Amino acid sequence: MFLAQMFNRKLEKPSASTALKGRSEAVDSGLNHFISGKKIHAPYPDNMETAMFGMGCFWGVERMFWSLEGVYITAVGYSAGFTPNATYKEVCSGMTGHNEVVFIVYDPEIISYEALLKTFWENHNPTQGNKQGNDIGTQYRSGIYTYNDEQRMAALSSKEVYQTALQKSGVSNTIMTEIVDAKEFYFAEEYHQQYLAKNPQGYCGVGGVGVSCPIGTGAIA
Repeated sequence: MFLAQMFNRKLEKPSASTALKGRSEAVDSGLNHFISGKKIHAPYPDNMETAMFGMGCFWGVERMFWSLEGVYITAVGYSAGFTPNATYKEVCSGMTGHNEVVFIVYDPEIISYEALLKTFWENHNPTQGNKQGNDIGTQYRSGIYTYNDEQRMAALSSKEVYQTALQKSGVSNTIMTEIVDAKEFYFAEEYHQQYLAKNPQGYCGVGGVGVSCPIGTGAIA
């Protein structure tokens, strides 16, 4: 019975009133990007824009985005939930409401938001609900968290494009990606930042061996 209750809890988001209370102090996320050496915390250069995505295990997702030309900085953390300054253990309990997300600072003169969306759609399975591969729980849900009206419109439009592409390919599954305004981003612990660069043999079901890529259609040019 206890295991069943824990499993159900991980597949259902808590409400604001039942979520863990969290804390006022941020966790120690470190200061610098392991690869570039750039500072991962604001302020960022004035010409940069921000994006945030949830695609499952954030280790592999971050590696996808830090490799793109025009991406200034990446960081992993927790968002779209309720618990301030949550820890990884708390997020994994399913009682914070957060998703594992990647925060991206990028130069729009070099890479467009649409290009980031293309990477998002074509490198995970957005039809699985609260899971990605073997990772199960609300913190692995597919999500696009938008910072302005332009991003929201582009995200919604791209979702329609990829749903149509799925149907044309004979896949009847429905995209379950949540597209909502970005809430506060809480940096994850330092050992999670650029994890797969620090641990090249580390496993992640997204962005490495085992990646599920059902919409590799190139539907967004």
